[in-house]
Amino acid sequence: MSVAPEIENLLHETRRFAPSSEFVADAIAKPELYEKAKTDRLQFWAEQANELHWHKPFTQVLDWSNTPFAKWFHDGEINVSYNCLDRHVEAGWGKRVALFFEGEPGDSKVYTYLDLLIEVKKAANVLLKLGVQPGDRVAIYMPMIPEAIIAMQAVARVGAVHSVVFGGFSADSLAARIEDAEAKLVITADGGFRKGKASPLKPAVDEALSGGKCQTVENVLVVKRTGNDVDWTSGRDMWWHEELGAVETEHVAQGFNAEHPLFILYTSGTTGKPKGILHTTGGYLTQAGYTHRNVFDLHPGQDIYWCTADVGWITGHSYVAYGPLANGATQVIYEGTPDSPDWGRWWDIVQKYHVSILYTAPTAIRSFMKIGRSVTTHYDLSSIRVLGSVGEPINPEAWMWYRDVIGGNKAPIVDTWWQTETGAIMISPLPGITATKPGSAQVALPGIEMAVIDDDGNKVGAGHGGYLTITEPWPSMLRGIWGDPERYKETYWSRFEGKYFAGDGAKLDEDGDLWLLGRVDDVMNVSGHRLSTAEIESALVSHPFVAEAAVVGAKDETTGQAVVAFVILRRSHMDEIGSDADTSKILRDHVAKEIGPIAKPRTIFVVSELPKTRSGKIMRRLLRDVAEDRPIGDVTTLADTSVMDTITGRINAGAND
Repeated sequence: MSVAPEIENLLHETRRFAPSSEFVADAIAKPELYEKAKTDRLQFWAEQANELHWHKPFTQVLDWSNTPFAKWFHDGEINVSYNCLDRHVEAGWGKRVALFFEGEPGDSKVYTYLDLLIEVKKAANVLLKLGVQPGDRVAIYMPMIPEAIIAMQAVARVGAVHSVVFGGFSADSLAARIEDAEAKLVITADGGFRKGKASPLKPAVDEALSGGKCQTVENVLVVKRTGNDVDWTSGRDMWWHEELGAVETEHVAQGFNAEHPLFILYTSGTTGKPKGILHTTGGYLTQAGYTHRNVFDLHPGQDIYWCTADVGWITGHSYVAYGPLANGATQVIYEGTPDSPDWGRWWDIVQKYHVSILYTAPTAIRSFMKIGRSVTTHYDLSSIRVLGSVGEPINPEAWMWYRDVIGGNKAPIVDTWWQTETGAIMISPLPGITATKPGSAQVALPGIEMAVIDDDGNKVGAGHGGYLTITEPWPSMLRGIWGDPERYKETYWSRFEGKYFAGDGAKLDEDGDLWLLGRVDDVMNVSGHRLSTAEIESALVSHPFVAEAAVVGAKDETTGQAVVAFVILRRSHMDEIGSDADTSKILRDHVAKEIGPIAKPRTIFVVSELPKTRSGKIMRRLLRDVAEDRPIGDVTTLADTSVMDTITGRINAGAND
């Protein structure tokens, strides 16, 4: 994976932000973590695992004899729910707040660790009453409400396997996931609140289960959230509150083998059958807890932590439902969107709960950038001391805005790289140790071994790019694709022998720090030069006119592929911006200056929105459809399915060159 030399200058980032002496003094992570992990990696992971409670202690850390199927702590027994709840209550933390829930309409609720434990025990007893056994699969299709976390914890508590399906997915997508996992039970809600209105969920479950589909499902548990009227199938459907009210409040958690399945999480993919990513118990919780504690410098009992992700995504699993609770953290969960009732909603929540650690996606940050500093001026954000970024590479200008406007120019930013498949964070700065660098995820965490390699599998040196691989097994790694071990081997382990590769490109700068380039599929070949969409997007967003940009490659008879860009302009500079044609020329020239003429977009479309999933990821395949003037593909997973109509309508109206 060679990289055009003209693009190398974007790696010459000279800004550095060393941790303050006060931060260093109290930081959870210490520099010796790296040395400990390097000296004896398996002993290091054993120490992290022993931060948890084991019903039966393990004696072997790793069995890698059946590669690429790892077994971590496999002769030990553990219960995830016990580690997240019971042990904290037994330690005297029962009155500590576990969850501050903020509903989109403005309702709120507080759960202490004791409150949460009681609810999870009751939910576990309901599952047992319904015949759910260890190993059975339970589908969860819910809004971002406390009952979603309670359901996940209860499923884990009884040794069943949950498959959380994001509430934005269609009935067909839900049905496909239920059928693949052969789920016995579905837990859902009548609906949730989103963008100021009640959004139904139960009807999608009814449709998914109609017509003889999903025959393994025996019952549907329904949380009453919105009060909408719902259809009811007698004998199958039951109300959550009625069932929890009719069971005992005591349940003793038993230990399960460390390799017992914990959850399946489906990656949607662009084509073909969704992949059911399988994670197990002991190794997953070990790395989720370790990374949450050290990456975010968590001080339990002092910090108020808020990860804005939905539990339907891996971030919501590892850094909402499991990692924070395993560490005894106090966290905020919010049901709705950042713009309801206005774009100040998130910052009102930060002010209300004195949030000290905020973890969100670059797409959200750039949305706030588009509006400008006025979005935060009415709120006190002084409680924030650590900021996190997740989901895709964050460009340097968004990084700087995040630090300056949200972090008060003092909060360190942990730019994290990981995947559904990795289960937990793999690459990130550590606050209190790392001098952070805008736009770079920097280095692998202690205990993680990674390499950037070329087409032949050789490590590249500083200043070069290639394929990002993981060279040694890690505790939270996926254990396979549900029901398809051959697909697992082919997808992740066949490209480079003995190395995990999931399709991301990366470059090492002169300091040896990692810069993520996104999917290798998003690297364009223009006149024989390999150009990264992420770097061209960074160049565009570095111009003061631009709030957000998405770049795709489109077929071109002359160059093979051409660069096509879609940009959203900042409101604060509207009085300086001329026609779209003028703006296009200014931005094309800017890219040429920042990177080189080879990276200059052939076409720049000025748009008001970009097609994003409800998790905030840009659906670039739809933009490629526009760029290549072909019919628009499936839009059902978009947060707003009308966005593509708006984009194509503007383009067809001749608003752009």
